[in-house]
Amino acid sequence: MEKNWDALDAIFNPRTVAVIGASDNPGKLGSHVMRSLTEGKYPGRIYPVNPGKEVIMGMKAYPSLFGVPDPVDLSIIVLPAGQVPKIIKECQEKGIKGIVLITAGFKEIEDKRGEMLQREIMELANQYGIKIIGPNTFGIVNLHLPMNASFTPEFSLVEKGEISFVSQSGGMSHLMGFLSMQNRVGFSKIIGLGNRCNVDFAEMVEYLIKDSQTKLIAMYMEGIDHPKKLMEIAKRANGEKPLLAYKVGRSSTSDKASQFHTGSLAGKHEIYESAFKQAGILTVGSSEELLDTAKALALCPLPGGNKVAVLSGQAGPGMAACDICETEGLLIPPFSKATQRRIEELLPPLAIRTNPVDMGPAWYDSEAIKGIVYTVMDDKNIDALILCIMFASANRSAVGMLTDLLLERKTDKPILCCFSAPAGIWDDEIKRLEESGVPNYPTPERAAKTLVNLFRFKKIKQ
Repeated sequence: MEKNWDALDAIFNPRTVAVIGASDNPGKLGSHVMRSLTEGKYPGRIYPVNPGKEVIMGMKAYPSLFGVPDPVDLSIIVLPAGQVPKIIKECQEKGIKGIVLITAGFKEIEDKRGEMLQREIMELANQYGIKIIGPNTFGIVNLHLPMNASFTPEFSLVEKGEISFVSQSGGMSHLMGFLSMQNRVGFSKIIGLGNRCNVDFAEMVEYLIKDSQTKLIAMYMEGIDHPKKLMEIAKRANGEKPLLAYKVGRSSTSDKASQFHTGSLAGKHEIYESAFKQAGILTVGSSEELLDTAKALALCPLPGGNKVAVLSGQAGPGMAACDICETEGLLIPPFSKATQRRIEELLPPLAIRTNPVDMGPAWYDSEAIKGIVYTVMDDKNIDALILCIMFASANRSAVGMLTDLLLERKTDKPILCCFSAPAGIWDDEIKRLEESGVPNYPTPERAAKTLVNLFRFKKIKQ
C-alpha cells in the first residue's frame, strides 16, 4: 500500500512557511532563518511569528499562528525548548503537518528533562499526524524549489543538482555544503535530521527514493534508531538509486561522543559495515570520499570490470593513481597488442608508452594525443580510464583539447579526470567536462579512490 507522504511533502515543498520565533536581531537564530528564506528566493509566502514585533524584515509579523490569515504548510520553530510542546499543539489546531524544529535542548543534553521533553513532543506529533525534522537541527534545504529553511543563508549558494544529503550532524551538513561549492557538486536536498524525533534515516531514505529530484542519496551517520528498517528499505530499492554512507564510530571515543551529540549510541562499527554491504549501501571513510563518490555515481557509468588505463601528462601523478588502484584491488593491465603498437607509433621512444602512459612528450601534437586517447578508449582490455594533467605554462591548452576530444567521442566506460590548476585556469573546461558526465578531481589519488568505489558499488549491486 502506497504510503501517505503529505506531511513530508509539506516540509520539502511548502507553499507557505511560518517562522515561529522570527526576528530581525542578527544575534538570534530567528533572524538567520528569515534571511535564509528571503535571500534564498523562496517563492512561497513567509509569515514571521513574534508577539513582540509588528514588522520583521519588511514583512508583517503576527503575534501567534492563529493570527496568520492563510493555511500554513510548514512551520520552522526557533523558540526555547520549553515552549515547543505548546507550539506543536497550536500547529495541530492550525492544520500544519510539517515542522522543522531547529531548537536544541532535548535528548542530546546531559539532563533527563531533555529526554523527557523530546518524548513529549514525539508523542504529540505522532498523535496529531505531524512530521518533525529535528529537534537540534540546522534545518533543511531544497535547492529545486528553492527553499533554504535553515539558519545558514549561505546554503542558498550551493548549486542545484541530483544528490540528496541526509545528516545527523549540522556541522557535517555545513562541511558537505561548502565542499560541494568548492568541488562544483550540485545537491537536490540537504537534510539535518538532528535528534530524529519522528523522522529517522529509514523514513527519509524511503521518501527520497520516490523523489524525482533525487538521483542518489548520501548519508552521514553516528547512530541509527531503526537499522533493520533502513536495511530493508535499501534492499527494496535494489539499486534504483545509489545509497552511500559515511558512518563514524570506529573509535570508542567517537562512539561515546555520538551519544551526547544527537542522543544515540553508535553501536559496533563492524556490524554496521557488514549490514550496509548486504543491503547494497556503499560505505566510505571520509567526507571528501563521500562527496567524490556521490559526484561520480551521479555523473558517469559503472565500470564493466576492474581493468584501468591511466593516461597522464606527467609521470608522477599517473604513478600515484596506479598505486591507489592496485592497492585497492583494481588492475593496471598491459594494453592489447594493437593498442600498444598504436601508442608506440604516436609517442617518442623515451616516453613511458605502456600502462600508465606519459603523454607529456606529445603535448604539441594534437593528433597524437587524440590517437592515444581514442585508441585506449576502444581497447576491449580496458574497463575504465583515469586522465591526469597538472597545469604548467607549457600545457595550458592541453585540457581544452582533451575536453573537446572527450565530448566528441562518447563511451560507456567511466572516465575520471584529475585536471589540476590554480583557481581560474581550466574552470570553463572542467565545467563543460562535468556537464557531459566526466567528473574531475583535484588530486590523482582522489580520482583513483573514486574509481575504486565505483567498482565496489558495482560489486555490491550484483
